[in-house]
Amino acid sequence: MKKDCLYIVMPAYNEEKNIASVVEAWYPLLSRASEDSRLVVADSGSTDRTSEILKKLCETHPQLEILTKSGQQHGPKLMALYHHAIESGADLIFQTDSDGQTDPADFDAFWKRRRRYDAILGYRPRRGDGPVRKFVERVLCFLLWLFFGVKLPDANAPYRLMRASLVKKYLERLPMDYNIPNVMFSVYFAHYHEKLRFLPVSFRARQGGKNSVDITKIVHIGWKALGEFYRLKKEM
Repeated sequence: MKKDCLYIVMPAYNEEKNIASVVEAWYPLLSRASEDSRLVVADSGSTDRTSEILKKLCETHPQLEILTKSGQQHGPKLMALYHHAIESGADLIFQTDSDGQTDPADFDAFWKRRRRYDAILGYRPRRGDGPVRKFVERVLCFLLWLFFGVKLPDANAPYRLMRASLVKKYLERLPMDYNIPNVMFSVYFAHYHEKLRFLPVSFRARQGGKNSVDITKIVHIGWKALGEFYRLKKEM
């Protein structure tokens, strides 16, 4: 059987304390897929040594790629990464973050089920990033139930294995600068009854550095999202 082309994609911003260990942890998973698989990091706007470290890693990791023109914010970087993976011929896209909070050890359960489901999304029974973020996630899931009528255990977990064809199906519905594409992908998959499965994943405290999205930014993004939810609901 022909091996799948897997693109592991992750956004990065000022992750000099994490990026090398994160790349080293996730890179070996590419060996399970075809030789044209890639680990792609979107690093645009970093003001620390993240870019320098990534360029050095590329010298010894031939399947590592860097996207440098993807916008500074997390959402636009995800949009750019998804477009890049699809345009590059990926069969499967796995998205995680570059801050060291997710564990590659959880990947096996996802990979084993890739033939049965078109989207396998993680949910976080326990979160190492504090009660505030857990509360925000609960509020988000409640709002998604109100707006779209979907019940999700976790709408925005950065641990998701998806068929590229499924991502492409909904990607064009969102603008390139959309702030929370993973949330809307979760909504679309559930609303349209795609072959979807949620699996539990561990979620550690940030391994180093400072989160670029604080509670003030979360509130701002959330407020803006409410208006976008109205618009997106009308288009469904």
